[in-house]
Amino acid sequence: MGATSEFLAVVPRGADGKRNWPPELKARIVAETLIEGETVNAVAKRYELIPSTVSDWRRMARQGKLVLPNLDGMDFLPVEIEAPVAQPVPTTSSGTIDVITGDVIVRLDAATPTTRIAEIAKALAS
Repeated sequence: MGATSEFLAVVPRGADGKRNWPPELKARIVAETLIEGETVNAVAKRYELIPSTVSDWRRMARQGKLVLPNLDGMDFLPVEIEAPVAQPVPTTSSGTIDVITGDVIVRLDAATPTTRIAEIAKALAS
């Protein structure tokens, strides 16, 4: 659920704290409920929604108030993302690792865990 939670962090929130779901994302979520073997409850759980919200969006789609993407020739496959496994970082001759982006260089000790290096690289990229 971690990757989904990270994805949900970019859904804008209103002044009341509720997420403001863009129509395109609502449509994509509704489309996922149309996959054979998929359930509204499972899709709602994946996006941290209550099932009645997804059912409301499905009703909107049936009434023509929400346009679904063209699904002709498109198949959905279930994907499960595993948590990253920390890998030992090989020690370089200098004992440091340089993370470089543009004019910024972050020099880290070679013993820095790979997960921390990935976090720093992601922060620099954004």
